[in-house]
Amino acid sequence: MVRNPQRRAALVDAAIEVLAREGARGLTFRAVDAEAQVPTGTASNYFADRDVLFTQVGGRIYQRLEPDAALVATRLAGPRDREQVAHLMRDLVDRVTAFRSGYLALLELRLEATRRPELRAVLTRTIRADVDANITYHLDSGLPGDATTVVLLYLAMNWLIVERLTLPDVFTEEQIHELVTAVVERVLPAEGTDGVHDDRPAGSAKNLRK
Repeated sequence: MVRNPQRRAALVDAAIEVLAREGARGLTFRAVDAEAQVPTGTASNYFADRDVLFTQVGGRIYQRLEPDAALVATRLAGPRDREQVAHLMRDLVDRVTAFRSGYLALLELRLEATRRPELRAVLTRTIRADVDANITYHLDSGLPGDATTVVLLYLAMNWLIVERLTLPDVFTEEQIHELVTAVVERVLPAEGTDGVHDDRPAGSAKNLRK
């Protein structure tokens, strides 16, 4: 049977919504068909089993989270300094949280991966490749910091996103942006400090706004 790539993508997008809303147990072929508004049995014609559907969802989420090339180019047109890194991190947090269902679905996938070795292997490869790509991009772009800087920012931004999406009343939007800036200021030394971090209080950066 010749399968339609657009239909497959629509089914995976529907699976993301189901996974975010209903959790792993709710991700059934019937639920995906209903979400995609297609005849019952359509999803089972495209995916051999739920394991395949889980792995397809993981790949699709990362595809949809790719940053806009024009925005990144605009950001990097200015100085390659600590303030620019803070801008990029705020862009990151805003972009990812704008795709709320995608990130929540990814959290569900991470939990499900603790019970499915094949899914864990796929997610491990995907996320490790994403981290490596971000390290390479950061270093090649001339932004300040090293590989460890990128990993520390990755870990901090991920938990800020989790907090923002799952318990949005813990911190206000303004506080989230101030925290992003504070993380960057503490991870990256200020220029001319010879490795000594600038300890200005959170929110003191010129631009508070990913």
